[in-house]
Amino acid sequence: MGIKQGRLDVHHHIIPPAFVEEMRRRGLSTVAGARLPDWTPADSLAVMDANGIQTAITSLSAPGVYFGDRDAAVGLARQCNEFAADMERRAPGRFGSFAVLPMPFADLAAREACHALDVLKADGVVLLGSTDGVFLGDPSLDELMAELDRRGATVFVHPNMHATSEQLGLGAPGFLLEFLCDTTRAAVNLILTGTLERYPRIRWILAHAGGFLPYVAWRISLANALPEYARQAPQGVLEYIKRFYFDTALSPSPYALGALRELVAPTHILFGSDFPFAPAPVTAMCCATLDRTDMLDAAGKYGVARGNGLMLFPRHAVAGEQVRATPLYQGDTLRTMGRRLGARVVGKVAERMRNR
Repeated sequence: MGIKQGRLDVHHHIIPPAFVEEMRRRGLSTVAGARLPDWTPADSLAVMDANGIQTAITSLSAPGVYFGDRDAAVGLARQCNEFAADMERRAPGRFGSFAVLPMPFADLAAREACHALDVLKADGVVLLGSTDGVFLGDPSLDELMAELDRRGATVFVHPNMHATSEQLGLGAPGFLLEFLCDTTRAAVNLILTGTLERYPRIRWILAHAGGFLPYVAWRISLANALPEYARQAPQGVLEYIKRFYFDTALSPSPYALGALRELVAPTHILFGSDFPFAPAPVTAMCCATLDRTDMLDAAGKYGVARGNGLMLFPRHAVAGEQVRATPLYQGDTLRTMGRRLGARVVGKVAERMRNR
C-alpha cells in the first residue's frame, strides 16, 4: 500500500549500527525488558507506507548513549545523529530527527545539541526522563536548558529505567509500567524545580500520553498551596502541565484520549507510533484505533494525525500545504500575572495554616 498524505509521527525510533554494536559489546540485548528489535531504515519505510505515515521524526530510545564513559557517549551520540541525518538525505520528505545527546553532562550535551541543530538540521533533541539517576529539572542541567531555551528548541522526552524501578523486584517488564513512572517523575520535576518557569521557550513533548501525568494532574496541582513550590511554579501547576505536548504512542485508547482531551488544548496531542519497539502489527492496531475513535471528531483526528505536528514542525509540510506555525511562548500576560498573584495568596494562607 502506498502512503496516504498523512501522518506525522513524532515517536519513531532508530537503532543505528553503532548503537547495536555498543549494546552487543556490553552484553546487552534488551531495553526495559523488551528485546532490542532487528531494524533497518527500510523497515521503517515499510511500516510507514502501510499505515499512512508521511514523515517520521526519529529518535534513539532508552538507554541512550551513556554507558559509564563520558567520551564514548560523546562519540556514540555523534554517530547516531549523523546516521539519522543520512537517513533524511536518502529519503527526502520521509524523515526528520530528534538528536540524542551525551546526558547527563550539560556542557557536552549543549555542545552536541548545537552541532545537531545547526549543522545536521535536526528538528529538536530527545532527552530521557532520567539518565544515570539524574532527572530532567535537576539544576546540574541548567547549562543545557539555557541553550535549548535560547534556541526555542523542541525536546522529545522519552522514558528510561531509573534505578529505583529496577530494584522493585516486580515481575512485569519495565516498559509496561516503570517507563510511565519515569516520564511522570520527569515532568513533575520540570515543573516543581522551576525549570519550565525559567526556560519558557523550550517546547516539551511527553511520550506515551505523558505517563500518568494527565490522570494525576489535579493532585499534583495541590503543590500550589506549598510556598516552596508556588515560588518555583508561580503560574500554577496546571498552567505548566498544559504547556506540554503529548504523543499517542501505545496510548490511543479512549481512557488516555479522554484525559488528554479534558486537560490540554486539542493542538497539544500528537501522533506517535513507537516503531520498531512497538512492532508493525501493534503500530497498525494503534493507527486503526485512532481512526475509529469517537473521542475525536474529524478535525481532531486530522490534528492528531498531522496538523498539530505540522504546527510544531512546519518544514515537513508538502508543497502548497498551508500551515500555521505555533508561536514560541512569550512570557507573562495579564492572565498569567493574575495566576502568579493568586498562587502567592494561596501559598501564604497555606503557610499560616501549616504553622498554627
